[in-house]
Amino acid sequence: MSPKLAETMAKQGDAIDSRYHPSAAVRRQLNKVFPTHWSFLLGEIALYSFIILLLTGIWLTLFFDPSMAEVTYNGVYEPLRGIQMSKAYESALNISFEVRGGLFVRQVHHWAALLFAASIMVHLARIFFTGAFRRPREANWVIGSLLLILAMFEGFFGYSLPDDLLSGTGLRAAFSGITMSIPVIGTWMHWALFGGDFPGTIIIPRLYALHILLLPGIMLALIGAHLALVWFQKHTQFPGPGRTEKNVVGVRVMPVFAVKSGAFFAMTVGILGLMGGLLQINPIWDLGPYKPSMVSAGSQPDFYMMWTDGLIRIWPAWEFYIGNYTIPQPFWIAILMGLVFTLLIAWPFLEKRFTGDDAHHNLLQRPRDAPVRTAIGAMAISFYILMTYACMNDIIALKFHISLNATTWIARIAMVVLPPIVYFVTYRWAVALQRADRAVLEHGIETGIIKRLPHGAYVELHQPIGPVDDHGHPIPLEYQGAAVPKKMNKLGSGGAPGRGSFLYPDPVTEDAALTEAEHASHHRQLTALKEYQDTEHGTNGSSNGHSNGHSNGHSNGHSNGHH
Repeated sequence: MSPKLAETMAKQGDAIDSRYHPSAAVRRQLNKVFPTHWSFLLGEIALYSFIILLLTGIWLTLFFDPSMAEVTYNGVYEPLRGIQMSKAYESALNISFEVRGGLFVRQVHHWAALLFAASIMVHLARIFFTGAFRRPREANWVIGSLLLILAMFEGFFGYSLPDDLLSGTGLRAAFSGITMSIPVIGTWMHWALFGGDFPGTIIIPRLYALHILLLPGIMLALIGAHLALVWFQKHTQFPGPGRTEKNVVGVRVMPVFAVKSGAFFAMTVGILGLMGGLLQINPIWDLGPYKPSMVSAGSQPDFYMMWTDGLIRIWPAWEFYIGNYTIPQPFWIAILMGLVFTLLIAWPFLEKRFTGDDAHHNLLQRPRDAPVRTAIGAMAISFYILMTYACMNDIIALKFHISLNATTWIARIAMVVLPPIVYFVTYRWAVALQRADRAVLEHGIETGIIKRLPHGAYVELHQPIGPVDDHGHPIPLEYQGAAVPKKMNKLGSGGAPGRGSFLYPDPVTEDAALTEAEHASHHRQLTALKEYQDTEHGTNGSSNGHSNGHSNGHSNGHSNGHH
């Protein structure tokens, strides 16, 4: 930056500050600390994908015509010339073949939608398994759940717009069929949505308005509310040295977090650009326009809606008759979807009701420390994966030469049997991991060294990670929710990789100086941590056991490893 430009910007900043006095508030906000754990980047992927969705969606809006009026195609794609189709399908073909960069932007938009939904799912899973939804962050969980539900329907409406054979099949099966199955009011709702019998002439324009105006506006407002809550409620963090319910350990917004986020956004854009340019998705020209007589097997939605399609495929054809009204099979799928969405949104309040935990939580839990919640989450994931595979039962039957009825019954039986098995295995696994942690805290780390005692017995030596008693036996440490080292190299006994580039190491003197500086910094951190804990909890508080155990374990392991 040139000195003249810097001087001009400084003057402008002084002028703004003299009028509106934002400097104190801006400085305070720029000093906000963010944790550095990699899992906190999952939410950023969703945010960046949404930004790309907005930009590419605005560009596609300039060229797409949502009309369902019938036209004869005379474009550049020879196999479809002379075919009757809607203007929506024709404009989608023109975007793909005649607009410069149109196919690239279409595919980036579609891949970004898939990445958006996937990142929300993984982000919600991280929040669920670590207990980040507990008080005072229940509202953020509700917002995230609503965003996932809206993303599912927004994506469904989006790939229904081109009016090709696959999207029309999805509209007929899911939107039209389930709506018609609702007792008493289903027929009126269907006629209100479609303007008559399926497909009518107004459903694509209505979905278009929902897709580009209403749902994105709601999602943008929810994302803004989510970011505001995260900003002002502060971040959660995993337990560890110096981390309490009242602080956040990490890096400041400026400059470290801002640089990392900017680079991560650039990487997300680059990866989606490569996917849009190299990986084909939704080739609508291979499918042709929607014709009810041409619907066939092999029609699957995007992955985030596959579980609903799988439910429709395997649910028995149960019909109930109440007076003159029939309750057909698709209605139960709508009920199940509503039940799943309700449980998802209400989970924080259900857990608080069953556990009685009403305390404020800023420290996260390891999944093993909440085995019931972890087992329920694993059970839900197994159900989702099973229904996703059930959605592809026709493809599985074709490729593996299995009876379609057999795949249906396998999925039905597995839907009842598999989730409880997954629950039991996950619960026992979490409890076993808890016991393994406590064994290390009580006895130390297994060294792999076998020692023969004078009377002939063989024992394995353990490295204590805390203080020892007068007989040399380790004093059991209290588990405090943080990761427990299980191997000697976690204590420094395995040394550290050398510094330098990929091909050449750093000079010996430089490496020694950096090592010494790192050790000095580590000791300063331990001293500051001990002083803070002494001030916060008293010189003999319970947290001292953690810091002393950590430092003693490190120094003992380090010295034993070298001597």
